[in-house]
Amino acid sequence: MRVLVIAVGDRGPKWVTESCKTYANRLGKPWIIELKEISTERRGNNAHIGKIISAEGSRILAAIPNDYHIVALDQKGDQFTTEKLSDFFLQWTENSQNVAFLVGGPDGLSADVLEGADKVWALSQFTMASSVARLVIFEQIYRAISILRGLPYHRSSG
Repeated sequence: MRVLVIAVGDRGPKWVTESCKTYANRLGKPWIIELKEISTERRGNNAHIGKIISAEGSRILAAIPNDYHIVALDQKGDQFTTEKLSDFFLQWTENSQNVAFLVGGPDGLSADVLEGADKVWALSQFTMASSVARLVIFEQIYRAISILRGLPYHRSSG
């Protein structure tokens, strides 16, 4: 199963990039996690944010392979638990469904991206830097799959 994280912006701090790689490498087969970075539109003093988000959104949509289940990450999306994410990974695996998680830039995701997604989820109600959102989603993917594999990484609070 392939998991693609498509994120607007640069890598951010080296420790974020290294941490994401660590989680991806820990998974091993049959899960493959990849990061695809989309360049951020230039933002100047007179920048039109709507046009910027739209341009970034067009590049995000173009980067999604055919037949991927699309999960857009947005502060206003549905919240879910790690256990629920693990349930979704079980469904996707059983259906041989690859999945793409979409992370917006400084101004979020375009309406086209949100409307075209199969699901819109919130990592948190907090606003966070794109690089931090990447790290959180990589860790949560690892944690959810660890539950499926019966690994001791996740400890339920219940």
